[in-house]
Amino acid sequence: MLGVGDNLALAVDSIRSHKLRALLTMVGLTMGVATLIAVMTLVQGANVYVEHKIANLGTNVFRIARTPFVLTDFSVLTKALRNKNLYLDDARALAEECEHCQAVGAAANTNISLRYQNHELDDAVLYGYTPSMAGIDTRTVELGRYFTEVDDAHAAPVCLIGDRVAQEFFAGRSPLGHQLRAGAAEFTVIGTFERIGSVLGQDQDNFIVVPLRTWLKFRGQRTSLELSVKAEGSDSIFATAQDDARRVLRTRRHVAAGADDDFYIGTAASYISLWQSISSAFLAVFVMISSISAVVGGVVIMNVMLVSVTERTKEIGVRRAVGATQSDVLRQFLAESVIQCVAGGVVGVGIGFGCAMALRQFTDFPASVQGWVAALGVTVSSVIGLFFGIYPAVKASRLDPVVALRAD
Repeated sequence: MLGVGDNLALAVDSIRSHKLRALLTMVGLTMGVATLIAVMTLVQGANVYVEHKIANLGTNVFRIARTPFVLTDFSVLTKALRNKNLYLDDARALAEECEHCQAVGAAANTNISLRYQNHELDDAVLYGYTPSMAGIDTRTVELGRYFTEVDDAHAAPVCLIGDRVAQEFFAGRSPLGHQLRAGAAEFTVIGTFERIGSVLGQDQDNFIVVPLRTWLKFRGQRTSLELSVKAEGSDSIFATAQDDARRVLRTRRHVAAGADDDFYIGTAASYISLWQSISSAFLAVFVMISSISAVVGGVVIMNVMLVSVTERTKEIGVRRAVGATQSDVLRQFLAESVIQCVAGGVVGVGIGFGCAMALRQFTDFPASVQGWVAALGVTVSSVIGLFFGIYPAVKASRLDPVVALRAD
């Protein structure tokens, strides 16, 4: 019986003698593994990105709104639009009556065009915040100051701006004290925020923040607000704060016992959980698609190996005549199949990682390179090589040596 090294050497020599055939054989499997690796790398990166970016309201902050934060059913939205609005009085009630709510803020937003001198910036977001949002919002003031209770009480026309607004309008100089126009209103810049970046291709720095009463003065008082509540401490304290907030609002809004809430609560964990369920569904679909390509590559390898067995019938007969056993022939052809698949898998892993890293380099889409993904790609290709190589190897090992020696 030949050793493992001898069988591997024979398999490698056979592959070398048919380089083009071996290369074309591996193409299908390589593309399948490359697609699988690229998709898994991008999905893993997106999950990490979402945890750091989309859920930036903090682990100890929850939000309350009239309508769902994430829409999965249009009928739910239709029903939610009949709910009562949330107002500043609701925020004040939470601040006074919610025992475990350490800080309560209110916010509103709308899309608007910004203008400074001859420069214009479209699709910006105009936020209206209460001063208490300074301790709740995760944005960091980089230059200047946040607005005060006095600014808010007098509906002062002041604002803080995002990094993109600062770069577009005031590149290379301080924006403090300058006035910019948002729609029909003018605001004096009193501060800037640190750069946030993009989330899945969406710029998060194209915004300005004004005092909430200033926002309501220009946009209308009959607007439903979004309440933000901070409750630092253990998970039990965070859950208790949500229960307290729910009790206060249900009482104020006269929700009957046993009836559903007429408002919605969102947390960072709920956003991440929803995103992971969505990304898992996308991953499953893409894995199935890439698996089809990998299986097709395995079928191609099996067919080529069967052709190889037919072409090398006399070689097999000679090997059997000089003492090679059925097991030796079986292992040789299995080794050829596995080597080609592993080689194709390694190349596919490299291509997949390369595509993912190139996408991360030249676009805002994230990618996360992890060692276990590469190991999975090589393992999958090895299993495919072993599975689809069994039948040709068994057929080769069962050839009658006498009949094989007579083959042309």
